Amino acid sequence: MALVDLVMPKLGESIMEATILKWHKQPGDAVAQDETVLEIATDKVDSEVPSTAAGVIEQILFNVNDVVPIGTVIAKIRTGAAEPAQPVVSSPAPVAATPIPAAPAVVASSQTAIPSGRFYSPLVLNIATSEGIGLAELETIAGSGNEGRVTKKDILDYVAQRKQNGGAIQPATVVSTGVVQREVIIPLAKVEPAPQAPLPVTYSGNVEIIEMDRMRKLIADHMVRSKQTSPHVTSFTEADVTNLVLWRDRVKKEFEKREATKITYTPLFIEAIVRCIKKFPLINCSLDGNNIIVKKDINIGMATALPSGNLIVPVIKNADQYNMVGLAKQVNQLADAARNGKLKADDTQGGTFTLTNVGTFGSLMGTPIINQPQVAILAVGAIKKRPVVVETPAGDSIAIRHMMYLSMSYDHRIVDGSLGATFLTAVAKELESFDPERQL
Repeated sequence: MALVDLVMPKLGESIMEATILKWHKQPGDAVAQDETVLEIATDKVDSEVPSTAAGVIEQILFNVNDVVPIGTVIAKIRTGAAEPAQPVVSSPAPVAATPIPAAPAVVASSQTAIPSGRFYSPLVLNIATSEGIGLAELETIAGSGNEGRVTKKDILDYVAQRKQNGGAIQPATVVSTGVVQREVIIPLAKVEPAPQAPLPVTYSGNVEIIEMDRMRKLIADHMVRSKQTSPHVTSFTEADVTNLVLWRDRVKKEFEKREATKITYTPLFIEAIVRCIKKFPLINCSLDGNNIIVKKDINIGMATALPSGNLIVPVIKNADQYNMVGLAKQVNQLADAARNGKLKADDTQGGTFTLTNVGTFGSLMGTPIINQPQVAILAVGAIKKRPVVVETPAGDSIAIRHMMYLSMSYDHRIVDGSLGATFLTAVAKELESFDPERQL
C-alpha cells in the first residue's frame, strides 16, 4: 500500500489559487481513478478535480471555502487497500523541525494547532516565515476571510504596512501548540498593537444591500489586478461593415439548414482578428518580467454573458486552424456551454487575445479591461445604419451604410500607440473588405 498525494491542479497560467466549493468524498471513502473528488472555483470557471489514483481517501487537508495555492497537496489517497481505511483527521506524520541558527523560533502547526484556535493556511504561514512574522504578531492581524481567517491579501497588506513603519525583529520565544503535527518554523518578530476594527458603515435614504456572489467577487478582484498590472491605453476606430451584414443576411438560413448551427457576427470578427494577428504578432504575447513572450498559438477568448449577468471568457484554441464553418461551431458550442454551466476548466485557459462584443447590449463602444496576462482586448460595438460619405469614381456621395465602432485596450508597457492603432485599423479594413459574393 502507498499514499498518493492529490494536489490542487494548475488551471491556467494566470491562476495561482482556487477555492474549494464541495468535497464529494470523505476520509474512508473508496475512490476510482478519474472519479470526481471535489469541486473548486477560480475567477474564471468552476471545475471538478478527479482522483489521480484508485484507492481510499486517507486524509482531507482543507475545508470547504478554503483558498488553496496551486500545487498544494489537498488530500491523500491510500492505494492498494483491500478494505476502506478508518478516517484520519490528524495531519501527516510529524516532521522534525529544522532549527534556525542563532535565533529561537516559534513552532506552528501547518493546520490549526494555535492556542487561540485560529486557522492559518500553509500559504499564510509561508509568507509569515519569509517575512519574519511570529505567531504572536500573526495573531494581531485582522482577517477578512471566512470566520475571520487571515487571507493572502491580509498578510501581504500587513507586511507592506509593517515595512513602512520599520518594524524591528526581537528575539523569539517558543510557544507550545499542545498538538504534535507537521511543523513550520516561524521566527518571532516584534508584536504590533492590534489594528482597530473599522467603524460600521451607515447608509442614508432608502437602500437595499446586496452581497456580491462568489463569481462577482472574483471578477472584481481580477479586474482590479489587471488595472494595477497594466497601464491601459484605448484606441478607437470605425468600420463600414455593410458588405459583411448583407452577406450574413443572405446566407444565414442556408447556413443553419446545412450546418445545423447559426452563423453570428462573432466568427466573422474572429476571422478578421486572426488574419491581423498574423501580420502583427506582437499583439499576441504576454510579459514575464523584462521578457516578452510571443505566442505562436492564436487562442481567441470571447467574452460571454451568463444568465446571472456575470461574464466568462471561453477560449477558441488555435483559431487560425478553423474555416468559417469551424469557427461558427466553436463559438456556438462554447457559448452554449458557458450559459448552461458546462464549461470545463480547459475551456477558459490559454487565451492569447480577447474579443468582447459590447454591441450585444446596445452599446456603441466601450473601453474594455485587459484579460491578464494578455496584452490586448478588442471590443466591437452595435452595428447601426448611418448616413456617411462614400467615395465613388463619379465623386463623393452620401449613402446609408451599416457602421460599427471598434475599440482596443492594450498594455502600454509592450504595445505602443502606433502598433495598437495600426492593428486596430487593420482589423477594421479586414471587415470593410469582406467579399459580399463569398461562398459558404
